[in-house]
Amino acid sequence: MPLAEAEKWLDHLGSCSPCYKDFSELREVREVRRRRTLLGIAAGILVTVGIAGWTLVGRHNETAIAQTAVIDLRNYSVSRSPDPNAVEQSLELHRGFSQLNIYLPLGSPERVYEVRIVTTAEDTLLNTGGTARLKDGVTSLQVRGKLSLARPGQCVMQIRKPPSEWSSYPLVLR
Repeated sequence: MPLAEAEKWLDHLGSCSPCYKDFSELREVREVRRRRTLLGIAAGILVTVGIAGWTLVGRHNETAIAQTAVIDLRNYSVSRSPDPNAVEQSLELHRGFSQLNIYLPLGSPERVYEVRIVTTAEDTLLNTGGTARLKDGVTSLQVRGKLSLARPGQCVMQIRKPPSEWSSYPLVLR
């Protein structure tokens, strides 16, 4: 009610105890409802911010983990044919990497290597290269590339020291 309308009741309200008591109770109920509404809004905002933060942190961690992939070939025998050795267990690689660390077979020298990943139909998904470095008895090769748009499935990873022949390893993209 606007103050102009309430003016005629103010004198009565100030002098009549039962009416003032009723007015006070109504005002208290209104304040409690207002506080509950504000608390509900604040809780909703906190829950929304919490869920959004949790989602962003989860995505960031997934991205950070998925950006660097490692393939360990130290226990694999070198196959000189373009077809991978069918008896060897397939390597696994997640498509979301941007850097690939390859531990080359034991005894591999430090030098420039080429790496490619091809489908079973010989379509090239990745063609890159880099210089392998020997550290603590392990020759490792770091290359950059992206396979995020490639389809998951069976592939072949091939590595060579130019101008040598390709060594092939079975690979499953996830």
